[in-house]
Amino acid sequence: MPSVTTQPSSAAGLNLVLFTIPQSLLLQVGTASILLLLLAEKVTVETLQVFGEGSEELFRGERLPILDFPNDEELSPS
Repeated sequence: MPSVTTQPSSAAGLNLVLFTIPQSLLLQVGTASILLLLLAEKVTVETLQVFGEGSEELFRGERLPILDFPNDEELSPS
């Protein structure tokens, strides 16, 4: 039975024509990009919630001025 080597080969990684990118670098870049995407997703959700709450306040009318309507007694001639 042939022996199995547990040593990683020196050529492990992404082999391109002129150079080789190591697996550890690919793993680091992939991990960083996933973390940045998760952070961007969290910020986007919070921003959309703030915009939704702001538009809800406008539609509710709390920030609109109170208008003085004339009474019926003032409009009818005596």
